[in-house]
Amino acid sequence: MTANIRPTTGPTTGPTTRPAQALAAQAATLTVGGLFEQQVARQPDRVALECEGRKLTYRQLAERVARLAGALSALGLQAGDRIAILSENRVEYVELELAVARIGVVLACQNWRQSDAELEHCIRLVSPRILFFSQRQAGAVARIAHGVPHSIDLDQDYAALLAAPQAAAPAGGADIAPETGLVILYTSGTTGLPKGALISHRAMIARSMVMRIDSTVQPGDSFIAWAPLFHMVSTDSVYGTLMSGGKVIVMDGLQVEQLVQITAREFIGHLTLMPGMVDRVIDEIDRSGLTPLGARSIGCMADLVPAAQIARITTLYRAPFLNSFGSTETGAPPASRGVIAVGELPDNLAKQQNSFCQVKLVDEDDVEVADGEPGELCFRGPSLFSGYWANDAATAQDFRGGWFHMGDVFVRRPDGTLDFVDRRKYLIKSGGENIYPAEIERVLLADARVLDAVVVRRRDARWGEVPVVFVASADPAMTADDVKAACRGKIAGYKLPKDVVFIGMDEFPRSTTGKVKRHELEARLGQPAD
Repeated sequence: MTANIRPTTGPTTGPTTRPAQALAAQAATLTVGGLFEQQVARQPDRVALECEGRKLTYRQLAERVARLAGALSALGLQAGDRIAILSENRVEYVELELAVARIGVVLACQNWRQSDAELEHCIRLVSPRILFFSQRQAGAVARIAHGVPHSIDLDQDYAALLAAPQAAAPAGGADIAPETGLVILYTSGTTGLPKGALISHRAMIARSMVMRIDSTVQPGDSFIAWAPLFHMVSTDSVYGTLMSGGKVIVMDGLQVEQLVQITAREFIGHLTLMPGMVDRVIDEIDRSGLTPLGARSIGCMADLVPAAQIARITTLYRAPFLNSFGSTETGAPPASRGVIAVGELPDNLAKQQNSFCQVKLVDEDDVEVADGEPGELCFRGPSLFSGYWANDAATAQDFRGGWFHMGDVFVRRPDGTLDFVDRRKYLIKSGGENIYPAEIERVLLADARVLDAVVVRRRDARWGEVPVVFVASADPAMTADDVKAACRGKIAGYKLPKDVVFIGMDEFPRSTTGKVKRHELEARLGQPAD
Protein backbone atom coordinates (compact mmCIF):
# COMPACT_ATOMS: atom_id res chain seq x y z
CA MET A 1 0.00 0.00 0.00
CA THR A 2 1.37 3.32 -1.05
CA ALA A 3 0.70 6.53 0.86
CA ASN A 4 -0.92 9.33 -1.08
CA ILE A 5 1.57 12.15 -0.48
CA ARG A 6 0.66 15.60 -1.70
CA PRO A 7 3.40 18.22 -2.29
CA THR A 8 3.59 20.87 0.36
CA THR A 9 3.25 24.43 -0.81
CA GLY A 10 4.63 27.55 0.81
CA PRO A 11 7.79 29.61 1.07
CA THR A 12 9.92 26.94 2.76
CA THR A 13 9.88 24.26 0.07
CA GLY A 14 10.22 23.88 -3.65
CA PRO A 15 12.00 26.01 -6.22
CA THR A 16 11.46 29.74 -6.11
CA THR A 17 11.07 32.01 -9.11
CA ARG A 18 14.03 33.94 -10.45
CA PRO A 19 12.71 37.31 -9.19
CA ALA A 20 12.24 35.82 -5.74
CA GLN A 21 15.74 34.35 -5.79
CA ALA A 22 17.15 37.71 -6.77
CA LEU A 23 15.36 39.40 -3.88
CA ALA A 24 16.59 36.78 -1.45
CA ALA A 25 20.16 37.16 -2.72
CA GLN A 26 19.96 40.94 -2.41
CA ALA A 27 18.73 40.67 1.16
CA ALA A 28 21.78 38.55 2.03
CA THR A 29 24.20 41.08 0.57
CA LEU A 30 26.64 43.19 2.55
CA THR A 31 28.98 45.72 0.96
CA VAL A 32 31.81 47.81 2.34
CA GLY A 33 30.01 51.00 1.30
CA GLY A 34 26.78 49.94 2.98
CA LEU A 35 28.49 49.11 6.27
CA PHE A 36 30.34 52.44 6.26
CA GLU A 37 27.10 54.33 5.62
CA GLN A 38 25.50 52.48 8.54
CA GLN A 39 28.20 53.90 10.82
CA VAL A 40 27.55 57.37 9.39
CA ALA A 41 23.89 57.06 10.37
CA ARG A 42 24.73 55.77 13.83
CA GLN A 43 27.39 58.29 14.84
CA PRO A 44 27.58 61.13 12.32
CA ASP A 45 29.49 63.47 14.63
CA ARG A 46 32.21 61.05 15.71
CA VAL A 47 35.67 61.67 14.22
CA ALA A 48 36.33 59.16 11.44
CA LEU A 49 39.61 60.47 10.00
CA GLU A 50 42.45 62.44 11.52
CA CYS A 51 45.57 63.57 9.67
CA GLU A 52 48.13 66.13 10.84
CA GLY A 53 45.60 68.10 12.86
CA ARG A 54 42.81 67.86 10.29
CA LYS A 55 39.71 65.99 11.43
CA LEU A 56 36.67 64.72 9.53
CA THR A 57 33.58 63.38 11.25
CA TYR A 58 31.70 60.44 9.79
CA ARG A 59 29.14 62.87 8.34
CA GLN A 60 31.80 65.10 6.78
CA LEU A 61 33.71 62.13 5.38
CA ALA A 62 30.54 60.61 3.95
CA GLU A 63 29.62 63.87 2.22
CA ARG A 64 33.05 64.10 0.58
CA VAL A 65 32.96 60.43 -0.43
CA ALA A 66 29.50 60.86 -1.98
CA ARG A 67 30.68 63.85 -4.02
CA LEU A 68 33.78 61.97 -5.12
CA ALA A 69 31.74 58.91 -6.11
CA GLY A 70 29.42 61.15 -8.09
CA ALA A 71 32.33 62.83 -9.83
CA LEU A 72 33.80 59.47 -10.81
CA SER A 73 30.45 58.37 -12.21
CA ALA A 74 30.16 61.65 -14.13
CA LEU A 75 33.55 60.89 -15.73
CA GLY A 76 32.00 57.73 -17.17
CA LEU A 77 33.30 55.15 -14.73
CA GLN A 78 31.13 52.09 -14.37
CA ALA A 79 31.13 49.07 -12.09
CA GLY A 80 34.14 46.89 -12.81
CA ASP A 81 36.30 49.72 -14.18
CA ARG A 82 39.67 50.33 -12.56
CA ILE A 83 41.31 53.47 -11.31
CA ALA A 84 44.90 53.59 -10.06
CA ILE A 85 46.43 55.64 -7.27
CA LEU A 86 50.10 56.48 -6.79
CA SER A 87 50.39 58.43 -3.57
CA GLU A 88 51.66 58.47 -0.03
CA ASN A 89 49.12 58.06 2.80
CA ARG A 90 46.70 60.99 2.99
CA VAL A 91 43.01 61.76 3.56
CA GLU A 92 42.24 61.69 -0.17
CA TYR A 93 43.58 58.14 -0.44
CA VAL A 94 41.08 56.90 2.14
CA GLU A 95 38.29 58.85 0.44
CA LEU A 96 39.07 57.09 -2.82
CA GLU A 97 39.01 53.71 -1.07
CA LEU A 98 35.51 54.49 0.17
CA ALA A 99 34.28 56.05 -3.08
CA VAL A 100 35.09 52.98 -5.18
CA ALA A 101 33.23 50.85 -2.62
CA ARG A 102 30.16 52.99 -3.27
CA ILE A 103 30.02 52.57 -7.06
CA GLY A 104 31.63 49.17 -7.71
CA VAL A 105 34.86 50.49 -9.22
CA VAL A 106 38.20 48.83 -8.37
CA LEU A 107 41.11 50.82 -6.91
CA ALA A 108 44.58 49.59 -7.92
CA CYS A 109 46.98 50.72 -5.18
CA GLN A 110 50.44 51.40 -6.61
CA ASN A 111 53.65 50.88 -4.68
CA TRP A 112 55.60 54.16 -4.91
CA ARG A 113 58.74 52.35 -3.68
CA GLN A 114 58.98 50.47 -6.96
CA SER A 115 61.19 51.36 -9.90
CA ASP A 116 59.75 53.04 -12.99
CA ALA A 117 59.76 49.74 -14.90
CA GLU A 118 57.89 47.95 -12.12
CA LEU A 119 55.36 50.76 -11.81
CA GLU A 120 54.72 50.84 -15.53
CA HIS A 121 54.07 47.09 -15.50
CA CYS A 122 51.70 47.33 -12.51
CA ILE A 123 49.66 50.18 -13.95
CA ARG A 124 49.41 48.75 -17.46
CA LEU A 125 48.45 45.35 -16.03
CA VAL A 126 45.09 46.65 -14.75
CA SER A 127 44.28 49.12 -17.61
CA PRO A 128 42.90 51.90 -15.37
CA ARG A 129 40.64 54.61 -16.75
CA ILE A 130 42.07 57.25 -14.38
CA LEU A 131 45.37 57.63 -12.52
CA PHE A 132 45.31 59.64 -9.31
CA PHE A 133 48.73 60.80 -8.13
CA SER A 134 50.29 63.16 -5.62
CA GLN A 135 52.82 65.87 -6.43
CA ARG A 136 55.47 63.82 -4.68
CA GLN A 137 54.94 61.08 -7.27
CA ALA A 138 54.48 63.39 -10.27
CA GLY A 139 58.02 62.78 -11.50
CA ALA A 140 57.47 59.03 -11.74
CA VAL A 141 54.15 59.55 -13.53
CA ALA A 142 55.86 61.80 -16.08
CA ARG A 143 58.71 59.34 -16.66
CA ILE A 144 56.73 56.18 -17.33
CA ALA A 145 54.60 55.25 -20.32
CA HIS A 146 51.62 54.23 -18.20
CA GLY A 147 49.03 54.47 -20.97
CA VAL A 148 46.27 55.86 -18.72
CA PRO A 149 43.95 58.20 -20.65
CA HIS A 150 43.17 60.55 -17.76
CA SER A 151 45.31 61.66 -14.78
CA ILE A 152 44.23 63.65 -11.72
CA ASP A 153 46.69 65.46 -9.46
CA LEU A 154 45.59 65.06 -5.84
CA ASP A 155 47.25 68.34 -4.88
CA GLN A 156 46.05 70.49 -7.78
CA ASP A 157 42.90 68.92 -9.29
CA TYR A 158 41.20 66.95 -6.53
CA ALA A 159 39.44 69.83 -4.75
CA ALA A 160 37.93 71.04 -8.03
CA LEU A 161 36.76 67.51 -8.79
CA LEU A 162 34.80 67.38 -5.55
CA ALA A 163 33.40 70.86 -6.06
CA ALA A 164 32.08 70.18 -9.58
CA PRO A 165 28.31 70.63 -9.81
CA GLN A 166 27.79 67.20 -11.37
CA ALA A 167 29.29 65.55 -8.28
CA ALA A 168 25.93 64.56 -6.80
CA ALA A 169 25.83 61.56 -4.54
CA PRO A 170 24.60 58.42 -6.31
CA ALA A 171 22.61 55.75 -4.51
CA GLY A 172 25.01 53.93 -2.26
CA GLY A 173 25.96 50.46 -3.34
CA ALA A 174 22.63 48.62 -3.09
CA ASP A 175 23.16 46.80 -6.38
CA ILE A 176 26.82 45.84 -5.79
CA ALA A 177 27.37 42.09 -5.48
CA PRO A 178 29.61 40.77 -2.70
CA GLU A 179 32.05 39.38 -5.28
CA THR A 180 32.51 42.80 -6.91
CA GLY A 181 36.16 43.83 -6.87
CA LEU A 182 37.15 46.49 -4.36
CA VAL A 183 40.94 46.93 -4.43
CA ILE A 184 43.94 45.46 -6.20
CA LEU A 185 47.04 45.05 -4.03
CA TYR A 186 50.27 43.87 -5.60
CA THR A 187 52.38 40.92 -4.52
CA SER A 188 55.95 40.11 -5.44
CA GLY A 189 56.19 37.69 -8.34
CA THR A 190 58.09 34.41 -8.36
CA THR A 191 58.96 35.12 -12.01
CA GLY A 192 60.20 38.63 -11.31
CA LEU A 193 57.18 40.86 -11.98
CA PRO A 194 54.49 41.81 -9.43
CA LYS A 195 51.03 40.27 -9.58
CA GLY A 196 47.79 42.11 -8.83
CA ALA A 197 45.63 40.41 -6.19
CA LEU A 198 41.94 41.31 -6.59
CA ILE A 199 40.16 41.65 -3.24
CA SER A 200 36.35 41.77 -3.23
CA HIS A 201 33.79 43.31 -0.89
CA ARG A 202 33.13 39.82 0.45
CA ALA A 203 36.79 39.25 1.26
CA MET A 204 37.29 42.65 2.89
CA ILE A 205 34.23 42.26 5.11
CA ALA A 206 35.33 38.75 6.10
CA ARG A 207 38.81 40.03 6.99
CA SER A 208 37.29 42.63 9.29
CA MET A 209 34.99 40.07 10.91
CA VAL A 210 37.78 37.53 11.53
CA MET A 211 40.00 40.22 13.05
CA ARG A 212 37.26 41.21 15.48
CA ILE A 213 36.45 37.62 16.36
CA ASP A 214 39.97 36.29 16.77
CA SER A 215 41.80 39.29 18.24
CA THR A 216 41.17 41.71 21.07
CA VAL A 217 40.30 44.55 18.64
CA GLN A 218 36.84 45.98 19.33
CA PRO A 219 34.37 48.02 17.25
CA GLY A 220 35.12 51.71 17.71
CA ASP A 221 38.86 51.24 18.30
CA SER A 222 41.34 53.66 16.72
CA PHE A 223 43.91 52.59 14.14
CA ILE A 224 47.10 54.37 13.02
CA ALA A 225 47.60 53.98 9.27
CA TRP A 226 51.33 54.68 9.05
CA ALA A 227 52.25 51.71 6.84
CA PRO A 228 51.69 52.45 3.13
CA LEU A 229 48.09 52.05 2.01
CA PHE A 230 49.30 49.95 -0.91
CA HIS A 231 49.84 47.21 1.72
CA MET A 232 47.08 45.02 3.13
CA VAL A 233 48.28 45.69 6.68
CA SER A 234 46.95 49.27 6.40
CA THR A 235 44.19 49.00 3.78
CA ASP A 236 42.51 46.02 5.47
CA SER A 237 42.55 47.81 8.84
CA VAL A 238 41.34 51.13 7.40
CA TYR A 239 38.30 49.46 5.87
CA GLY A 240 37.71 47.38 9.00
CA THR A 241 37.97 50.40 11.29
CA LEU A 242 35.55 52.55 9.26
CA MET A 243 33.06 49.69 8.84
CA SER A 244 32.97 49.26 12.64
CA GLY A 245 32.84 52.89 13.79
CA GLY A 246 36.43 53.57 14.79
CA LYS A 247 38.85 56.37 14.01
CA VAL A 248 41.62 56.14 11.43
CA ILE A 249 44.67 58.28 12.14
CA VAL A 250 46.46 58.74 8.82
CA MET A 251 50.22 59.18 8.95
CA ASP A 252 52.47 59.99 6.00
CA GLY A 253 54.79 57.03 6.47
CA LEU A 254 56.67 55.98 9.57
CA GLN A 255 57.50 58.99 11.75
CA VAL A 256 58.58 57.39 15.00
CA GLU A 257 58.46 60.55 17.11
CA GLN A 258 54.93 61.35 15.91
CA LEU A 259 53.83 57.73 16.38
CA VAL A 260 54.95 57.71 20.01
CA GLN A 261 53.25 61.07 20.60
CA ILE A 262 49.97 59.76 19.20
CA THR A 263 50.08 56.61 21.31
CA ALA A 264 50.77 58.73 24.41
CA ARG A 265 47.39 60.46 23.96
CA GLU A 266 45.34 57.82 22.14
CA PHE A 267 44.47 54.24 23.06
CA ILE A 268 44.90 52.05 19.95
CA GLY A 269 43.08 48.87 18.98
CA HIS A 270 45.92 47.15 17.14
CA LEU A 271 49.20 49.01 16.70
CA THR A 272 51.10 47.87 13.61
CA LEU A 273 54.80 47.45 14.41
CA MET A 274 56.94 45.91 11.68
CA PRO A 275 60.29 44.14 12.01
CA GLY A 276 62.98 46.78 11.77
CA MET A 277 61.05 49.48 13.63
CA VAL A 278 60.38 47.97 17.06
CA ASP A 279 63.79 49.00 18.41
CA ARG A 280 63.28 52.54 17.07
CA VAL A 281 59.96 52.88 18.89
CA ILE A 282 61.54 51.59 22.11
CA ASP A 283 64.39 54.10 21.78
CA GLU A 284 61.95 56.98 21.16
CA ILE A 285 59.83 56.11 24.19
CA ASP A 286 62.99 56.03 26.31
CA ARG A 287 64.23 59.31 24.83
CA SER A 288 60.95 61.20 25.07
CA GLY A 289 59.88 59.96 28.47
CA LEU A 290 56.32 59.59 27.14
CA THR A 291 54.12 56.81 28.45
CA PRO A 292 51.87 55.07 25.91
CA LEU A 293 48.21 54.85 26.86
CA GLY A 294 48.32 51.28 25.64
CA ALA A 295 46.77 49.08 22.98
CA ARG A 296 44.80 45.87 22.76
CA SER A 297 47.57 44.23 20.71
CA ILE A 298 50.71 45.25 18.87
CA GLY A 299 53.13 44.00 16.24
CA CYS A 300 53.16 41.32 13.55
CA MET A 301 55.52 38.68 12.12
CA ALA A 302 56.99 37.79 15.51
CA ASP A 303 59.38 35.31 13.87
CA LEU A 304 61.41 38.23 12.48
CA VAL A 305 61.59 40.31 15.68
CA PRO A 306 64.24 39.62 18.37
CA ALA A 307 62.68 38.08 21.48
CA ALA A 308 64.13 40.77 23.76
CA GLN A 309 62.47 43.48 21.69
CA ILE A 310 59.12 41.67 21.92
CA ALA A 311 59.39 41.44 25.70
CA ARG A 312 60.28 45.14 26.06
CA ILE A 313 57.75 46.63 23.62
CA THR A 314 54.86 44.60 25.06
CA THR A 315 55.80 45.83 28.53
CA LEU A 316 55.88 49.46 27.38
CA TYR A 317 52.45 49.23 25.68
CA ARG A 318 50.97 46.77 28.18
CA ALA A 319 49.71 44.80 25.20
CA PRO A 320 50.42 41.33 23.79
CA PHE A 321 52.38 40.88 20.56
CA LEU A 322 50.50 39.40 17.60
CA ASN A 323 52.06 36.12 16.50
CA SER A 324 50.72 36.45 12.98
CA PHE A 325 50.88 34.59 9.72
CA GLY A 326 48.78 36.02 6.88
CA SER A 327 49.21 37.34 3.37
CA THR A 328 47.91 39.84 0.84
CA GLU A 329 45.85 37.04 -0.69
CA THR A 330 44.29 35.77 2.55
CA GLY A 331 44.29 38.73 4.94
CA ALA A 332 45.21 38.07 8.57
CA PRO A 333 44.27 34.36 8.23
CA PRO A 334 45.24 31.57 8.06
CA ALA A 335 47.17 31.67 11.35
CA SER A 336 47.08 35.00 13.19
CA ARG A 337 45.04 34.07 16.23
CA GLY A 338 47.83 33.69 18.75
CA VAL A 339 49.60 36.33 20.83
CA ILE A 340 52.74 36.55 22.94
CA ALA A 341 52.01 37.67 26.48
CA VAL A 342 53.22 40.97 27.91
CA GLY A 343 56.87 40.77 28.95
CA GLU A 344 57.36 37.25 27.65
CA LEU A 345 60.61 36.15 25.98
CA PRO A 346 59.05 33.80 23.42
CA ASP A 347 60.67 30.45 22.75
CA ASN A 348 57.66 28.94 20.99
CA LEU A 349 56.26 30.73 17.94
CA ALA A 350 53.78 28.06 16.83
CA LYS A 351 50.81 29.65 15.06
CA GLN A 352 47.14 29.31 15.95
CA GLN A 353 44.69 28.82 13.09
CA ASN A 354 42.09 31.53 12.60
CA SER A 355 38.35 31.02 12.89
CA PHE A 356 36.10 30.53 9.87
CA CYS A 357 38.68 29.02 7.58
CA GLN A 358 39.90 25.58 6.60
CA VAL A 359 43.57 24.61 6.42
CA LYS A 360 45.28 21.49 5.18
CA LEU A 361 48.94 20.60 4.65
CA VAL A 362 49.90 18.75 1.47
CA ASP A 363 53.00 17.21 -0.08
CA GLU A 364 54.39 17.98 -3.53
CA ASP A 365 51.67 15.82 -5.11
CA ASP A 366 48.94 17.73 -3.23
CA VAL A 367 48.27 14.72 -0.99
CA GLU A 368 47.42 15.66 2.59
CA VAL A 369 50.18 14.82 5.07
CA ALA A 370 49.85 13.43 8.57
CA ASP A 371 50.36 15.50 11.72
CA GLY A 372 54.05 15.97 12.37
CA GLU A 373 54.91 15.83 8.67
CA PRO A 374 55.87 18.99 6.73
CA GLY A 375 53.44 20.13 4.06
CA GLU A 376 52.46 23.19 2.05
CA LEU A 377 49.62 25.12 3.68
CA CYS A 378 46.42 25.22 1.60
CA PHE A 379 43.60 27.54 2.55
CA ARG A 380 39.85 27.96 2.15
CA GLY A 381 37.83 30.79 3.63
CA PRO A 382 35.76 33.90 2.91
CA SER A 383 38.71 36.28 3.44
CA LEU A 384 40.42 34.89 0.34
CA PHE A 385 41.13 37.10 -2.67
CA SER A 386 39.52 36.50 -6.08
CA GLY A 387 42.61 35.68 -8.11
CA TYR A 388 45.44 37.49 -9.86
CA TRP A 389 44.36 40.19 -12.28
CA ALA A 390 44.93 39.23 -15.94
CA ASN A 391 46.97 36.20 -14.92
CA ASP A 392 44.84 33.09 -15.36
CA ALA A 393 47.87 30.79 -15.33
CA ALA A 394 49.05 31.92 -11.89
CA THR A 395 45.48 31.87 -10.57
CA ALA A 396 44.82 28.35 -11.83
CA GLN A 397 48.13 27.10 -10.44
CA ASP A 398 47.65 28.57 -6.97
CA PHE A 399 43.96 27.59 -6.73
CA ARG A 400 44.39 24.04 -8.02
CA GLY A 401 42.01 21.55 -6.51
CA GLY A 402 39.81 24.32 -5.16
CA TRP A 403 42.28 25.31 -2.44
CA PHE A 404 44.61 28.31 -2.36
CA HIS A 405 48.19 27.06 -2.15
CA MET A 406 50.21 29.57 -0.11
CA GLY A 407 53.66 28.23 -0.91
CA ASP A 408 54.58 28.03 2.79
CA VAL A 409 55.51 24.78 4.52
CA PHE A 410 54.25 24.02 8.05
CA VAL A 411 54.07 21.11 10.46
CA ARG A 412 50.87 20.56 12.45
CA ARG A 413 51.43 19.73 16.12
CA PRO A 414 49.15 17.33 18.03
CA ASP A 415 47.44 20.33 19.68
CA GLY A 416 46.54 21.75 16.25
CA THR A 417 49.04 24.61 16.26
CA LEU A 418 51.25 25.13 13.23
CA ASP A 419 55.03 25.39 13.13
CA PHE A 420 56.49 27.31 10.21
CA VAL A 421 59.19 25.28 8.45
CA ASP A 422 60.13 27.03 5.22
CA ARG A 423 58.83 28.69 2.10
CA ARG A 424 58.22 26.37 -0.81
CA LYS A 425 58.36 29.46 -2.97
CA TYR A 426 61.67 30.97 -1.87
CA LEU A 427 60.76 34.35 -0.38
CA ILE A 428 62.65 37.02 1.55
CA LYS A 429 60.62 39.00 4.11
CA SER A 430 62.47 42.24 4.78
CA GLY A 431 60.95 44.78 7.14
CA GLY A 432 57.40 43.88 6.13
CA GLU A 433 58.15 43.77 2.39
CA ASN A 434 58.18 40.58 0.32
CA ILE A 435 61.08 40.05 -2.08
CA TYR A 436 61.42 37.14 -4.50
CA PRO A 437 64.94 36.33 -5.75
CA ALA A 438 63.73 36.37 -9.36
CA GLU A 439 62.96 40.09 -9.06
CA ILE A 440 66.67 40.81 -8.54
CA GLU A 441 68.10 37.99 -10.62
CA ARG A 442 66.26 38.95 -13.83
CA VAL A 443 67.86 42.42 -13.68
CA LEU A 444 71.37 41.13 -13.08
CA LEU A 445 71.15 38.39 -15.70
CA ALA A 446 70.39 41.06 -18.30
CA ASP A 447 73.85 42.55 -17.65
CA ALA A 448 76.46 41.16 -20.10
CA ARG A 449 79.06 41.10 -17.32
CA VAL A 450 77.03 38.63 -15.24
CA LEU A 451 77.30 34.93 -16.08
CA ASP A 452 74.97 33.84 -13.29
CA ALA A 453 73.39 35.37 -10.20
CA VAL A 454 71.55 33.73 -7.32
CA VAL A 455 69.88 35.66 -4.50
CA VAL A 456 69.43 34.23 -1.00
CA ARG A 457 68.18 35.55 2.31
CA ARG A 458 70.32 36.41 5.32
CA ARG A 459 69.12 36.99 8.84
CA ASP A 460 69.27 40.64 9.91
CA ALA A 461 68.80 42.10 13.37
CA ARG A 462 66.90 45.13 12.09
CA TRP A 463 64.95 43.99 9.04
CA GLY A 464 64.46 40.31 9.87
CA GLU A 465 65.91 39.21 6.53
CA VAL A 466 67.80 40.93 3.70
CA PRO A 467 68.79 39.82 0.18
CA VAL A 468 72.36 38.80 -0.60
CA VAL A 469 73.47 37.89 -4.13
CA PHE A 470 76.06 35.36 -5.28
CA VAL A 471 77.48 36.43 -8.65
CA ALA A 472 79.65 34.72 -11.25
CA SER A 473 81.08 37.50 -13.40
CA ALA A 474 82.68 37.49 -16.83
CA ASP A 475 84.50 40.69 -15.87
CA PRO A 476 87.22 40.23 -13.22
CA ALA A 477 87.11 43.95 -12.52
CA MET A 478 83.42 43.94 -11.59
CA THR A 479 82.86 45.09 -8.00
CA ALA A 480 80.03 44.82 -5.49
CA ASP A 481 79.22 48.47 -6.17
CA ASP A 482 78.93 47.65 -9.87
CA VAL A 483 76.44 44.89 -9.09
CA LYS A 484 74.31 47.17 -6.93
CA ALA A 485 74.51 49.93 -9.57
CA ALA A 486 73.21 47.47 -12.17
CA CYS A 487 70.09 47.02 -10.03
CA ARG A 488 69.57 50.60 -8.91
CA GLY A 489 66.64 52.28 -10.65
CA LYS A 490 65.37 49.00 -12.10
CA ILE A 491 63.94 47.56 -8.89
CA ALA A 492 62.68 49.12 -5.69
CA GLY A 493 65.36 50.34 -3.30
CA TYR A 494 64.42 47.87 -0.56
CA LYS A 495 65.10 45.01 -3.01
CA LEU A 496 68.72 46.03 -3.64
CA PRO A 497 71.14 43.33 -2.46
CA LYS A 498 72.76 44.26 0.82
CA ASP A 499 75.90 42.26 0.03
CA VAL A 500 77.52 40.67 -3.01
CA VAL A 501 79.57 37.47 -2.98
CA PHE A 502 81.60 36.65 -6.11
CA ILE A 503 82.06 32.96 -6.89
CA GLY A 504 82.95 30.85 -9.91
CA MET A 505 80.32 29.21 -12.10
CA ASP A 506 81.30 25.79 -10.84
CA GLU A 507 80.83 26.88 -7.21
CA PHE A 508 77.04 27.15 -7.43
CA PRO A 509 75.68 24.08 -5.58
CA ARG A 510 73.18 22.37 -7.87
CA SER A 511 70.83 19.42 -7.74
CA THR A 512 70.93 16.64 -10.31
CA THR A 513 68.40 18.61 -12.35
CA GLY A 514 70.62 21.71 -12.31
CA LYS A 515 68.58 23.69 -9.77
CA VAL A 516 70.64 25.86 -7.44
CA LYS A 517 70.44 24.82 -3.78
CA ARG A 518 69.84 28.18 -2.17
CA HIS A 519 70.01 26.80 1.36
CA GLU A 520 73.59 25.68 0.80
CA LEU A 521 74.46 29.21 -0.30
CA GLU A 522 72.76 30.51 2.84
CA ALA A 523 75.03 28.28 4.91
CA ARG A 524 78.07 29.88 3.23
CA LEU A 525 77.01 33.21 4.75
CA GLY A 526 77.79 31.85 8.19
CA GLN A 527 74.22 31.22 9.23
CA PRO A 528 72.41 27.91 9.60
CA ALA A 529 70.11 27.02 6.73
CA ASP A 530 66.43 26.93 7.68
